[in-house]
Amino acid sequence: MDPALLCPSCSPNVCAVQKLIGTNRKYFTNCKQWYQRKICGKATVISYECCPGYEKVPGEKGCPAALPLANIYETLGVVGSATTQLYSDRSNLRPEIEGPGTFTIFAPSNEAWASLSAETLDSLVSNVNIELLNALRYHMVNKRVLTDDLKHGTTLNSMYQNLPIQIHHYPNGIVTVNCARLLKADHHATNGVVHVIDKVISTTTNSIQHIVETEESLETLRAAVAASDLNSLLESEGQYTLLAPTNEAFEKIPREMLNRILGDPEALRDLLNHHILKSAMCAEAIIAGLTMETLEGTTLDVGCTGEELTLNGKAIIANKDILATNGVVHFVNELLIPDSAKTLFELAQESEVSESMNLFRQAGLSSHLTGSERVTLLAPVNEVFKDKRPTVDSNMKNLLLNHILKDQLSSKYLYHGQKLQTLGDKELRVFVYRNNLCIENACIAAHDKRGRFGTLFSVDKMLTPPTGSVMDVLKADHRFSTLVAAIQSAGLMENLNRPGTFTVFAPTNEAFRAMPQGELNKLMGNAKELASILKFHMADEILVSGAVSALVRLKSMQGDKLEVSMVSQR
Repeated sequence: MDPALLCPSCSPNVCAVQKLIGTNRKYFTNCKQWYQRKICGKATVISYECCPGYEKVPGEKGCPAALPLANIYETLGVVGSATTQLYSDRSNLRPEIEGPGTFTIFAPSNEAWASLSAETLDSLVSNVNIELLNALRYHMVNKRVLTDDLKHGTTLNSMYQNLPIQIHHYPNGIVTVNCARLLKADHHATNGVVHVIDKVISTTTNSIQHIVETEESLETLRAAVAASDLNSLLESEGQYTLLAPTNEAFEKIPREMLNRILGDPEALRDLLNHHILKSAMCAEAIIAGLTMETLEGTTLDVGCTGEELTLNGKAIIANKDILATNGVVHFVNELLIPDSAKTLFELAQESEVSESMNLFRQAGLSSHLTGSERVTLLAPVNEVFKDKRPTVDSNMKNLLLNHILKDQLSSKYLYHGQKLQTLGDKELRVFVYRNNLCIENACIAAHDKRGRFGTLFSVDKMLTPPTGSVMDVLKADHRFSTLVAAIQSAGLMENLNRPGTFTVFAPTNEAFRAMPQGELNKLMGNAKELASILKFHMADEILVSGAVSALVRLKSMQGDKLEVSMVSQR
């Protein structure tokens, strides 16, 4: 018995059994599977019983008594697979699995046989010497194979025409055989080993491509696969999962959007690759949420709720576990459209920037955000407009043009001091801080969304393009007239007009008036002291408000350090 199945805190040869409350389903399990005490959101209870092949002894702890081994036929009756034992008898398989040799049988549980459709079961039992015998031999391998030998992505040659049986051993400890879950493993017999599984498995001879070509409900997918030259991939060797969108899934997409994607080879290929997982994922292996990588390089959140599989939290899998020679197919009734196949407007539908997008529409800038122009959009989040929505006039249109950068960028390649060109012919600067990445005064508020031709940066405020020097800004605002006069008196005008970078914590006229008149007159009359105090309000680097998360220390031009922090206003 696999030591991983033993409860380390329990007595010898006692195994943990996870039972799904409200059902007859139970699994000999390990801690990888039961530490959350749930399967697909449903509560389970953990109990303990003797591991296979052991039994209790009165007055002793655990299950110390090892039972004598029996042949495979007799073992089937002991491990909860009496129906397999019965059908072995009827099909004349019994002499073989009672006799000499070494075999492994993946024995369907009694419940697995009972769950077969009446039509399927009738076709088997009505021809026991051929159909039933062949079906049982497909569940067998002519060597001893223990759980440790069941490696992920491998195949075993069955005893029916050497047809392959697909094995998957997942990181969560679950093992599947042709997507049937291993319920009880490693029951030793004199002539081999028995594993109990939760389904009757059938032969697999078709590739994923063949399933796409022959399934009526995948007609649109079939045409899309052909147009994107993915046929060879879907019939090649490997282990993939195809999340196959049905005709219904394609019909749910707005016609204009669908036609655009179908007519764009790169977007179409990204769309299809987004539906192909890099490894085979059987439904039985999913007992909680996990992230899977697609061929497109993106990820999907695969999970389950009760009996339903979910993708990105939605129960959209219509038919699951159609096994192929090179993987598994699940039918989905909604199209999974990756960002890389979307326009900027389509990207914005899933972001908190709807107010911004309305402004761009009203300003007549939609063509830049829906066509094939390579751009990056700086879209302020809805929170920016919670108090007032700006009027769209010619000035606002020009400002919005400066929120559209030339070229399709990625924030991870931006660097401090970089200059970016806008469609409004302005040059914007990039500032990289410890906890933020900003373009002028606007800081990026969410991860990039990279679309087909454009990238969406959600930012925390409307951007203000630079206009003139620090002194130009101060002179243009009547609130700083006293400060401007003080800078002139202190002889700092030339300093602040020279090329460079500055941050000024600018005292308003009101701040100067708050000083006692005598002290103010004395200060304004002492150029050296005035210069020292004004320099304490200045730094020779740029610090925007978005860079201040808690406390930032900044060296002033006077030499002492300034402590800058953000205080929430109630």
